[in-house]
Amino acid sequence: MALGPTAITALLEPTVVGLGFALWGVEYRVQGRVSTLRVYIDAAQGITVEDCARVSHQISGVLDVEDPIPGEYQLEVSSPGLDRPLFKPEQYSHYVGQMIALRLKAPLQGRQQLKGVLLAVADRDVKLQANEEVWTVSFEQIKKAHVIPVF
Repeated sequence: MALGPTAITALLEPTVVGLGFALWGVEYRVQGRVSTLRVYIDAAQGITVEDCARVSHQISGVLDVEDPIPGEYQLEVSSPGLDRPLFKPEQYSHYVGQMIALRLKAPLQGRQQLKGVLLAVADRDVKLQANEEVWTVSFEQIKKAHVIPVF
């Protein structure tokens, strides 16, 4: 049985942290026969291609031994980038006042996607101003979220 992203995060986090990086998040996408496991790492000084290669090499060993995902998959290790995905509630607080995009698990007042300024983060939800409306969305309702970079 395949582990979900939360269990895979728990499995890989000690290795990533041991290498001096933060495990920002994990995505698993099923794409036909070959799926993709994307692991985002972060560090105060930024992430280099060499950092990604080093982490990839180390977590490949963990994944080979633990075998948490049945079938074939590609492992990708990368920086979260400027349009960084948001995985954990504590990550949202760093982006209060900035534009974010949310994709919801189910429609909320007829909308499944919201884009706006993150106004506040509470224990169980976020407040977002999208156009002229203020939306309160619980973390349980969010399928995906990411920061919208402003240049």
